[in-house]
Amino acid sequence: MQPRFLVMLAAYNGLEWISEQVASILSQEGVSITLLISVDASSDGTEQWVTNLAKSDSRVSYLTHGEKFGGAARNFFRLVKEAPIDDFEYFSFADQDDIWLSNKLIQATGVMSETRSDGYSSNVTAFWPNGNERLIIKSQPQVEYDHLFEAAGPGCTYVFSKKLFVDLQRHISTNFSCVQSVTLHDWYCYAFSRARDYKWIIDNNSYMRYRQHSNNQVGVNSGLKAFRARLSKVFEGWWLSQASLISRLVGTEGTPFVQSWIKLRGIDLARLALSGYKCRRRLRDKFVFSGLCLTLVILRRKR
Repeated sequence: MQPRFLVMLAAYNGLEWISEQVASILSQEGVSITLLISVDASSDGTEQWVTNLAKSDSRVSYLTHGEKFGGAARNFFRLVKEAPIDDFEYFSFADQDDIWLSNKLIQATGVMSETRSDGYSSNVTAFWPNGNERLIIKSQPQVEYDHLFEAAGPGCTYVFSKKLFVDLQRHISTNFSCVQSVTLHDWYCYAFSRARDYKWIIDNNSYMRYRQHSNNQVGVNSGLKAFRARLSKVFEGWWLSQASLISRLVGTEGTPFVQSWIKLRGIDLARLALSGYKCRRRLRDKFVFSGLCLTLVILRRKR
């Protein structure tokens, strides 16, 4: 029998791209697909398009229209909370504007089976309206605490085993009001998985085209503009505040490592800087991580 997948797609004003993405999902080879869509209240007719699709294709269903989430994370948390589980072996996230290669999901199941992993993500191939394409590598070796400070790659590459997803669904349902303060669902789901000792594999292959455009909520973090935006989030306190919140919610707050920095005082940030090599996967990011923590220490002393 073919592996049975529930693909959860979060949409918002996506009429320009969603048709191509949905077609690539429903055309997946070697797997059985059910597509569940949740639409953040839109103004371009996305809801009606989804309604019409569900009427014409029994593989497609949707959650009640009309809710306003204000961001992809809340929409995906809703999908996780309300997803049916009994008829499926694997669960996957999808964005509205990408294009999946036809073997994306069957390749994921093969890697998960071979490595005995419960969580999966992969590299992606970013593409721009001007025709440029670039492989985005997220498959650097995982380190001890990377899950507390970054995602395992774009959430649209994520695949969960039933065992992991049932645990994740139970956790998010129980903590639903709290997770509304989490900005990035992919970071959170990866953190939860690793914190609960589920094995996660990051595939060094790419099986999807990751569309880049002006309406991306989160896109490829490349170039000077993106670097400045990340710096701004660090200095405004968003990044480490999210790391602290996620650590609390996934149950790692009481560990010695998290206790050493979670209060985010100057001395805590200095300790965290010394642990940079254990907090990010990419070599460059390890140095940047430590440098930013030390910069925050200096700035706080000057105030």
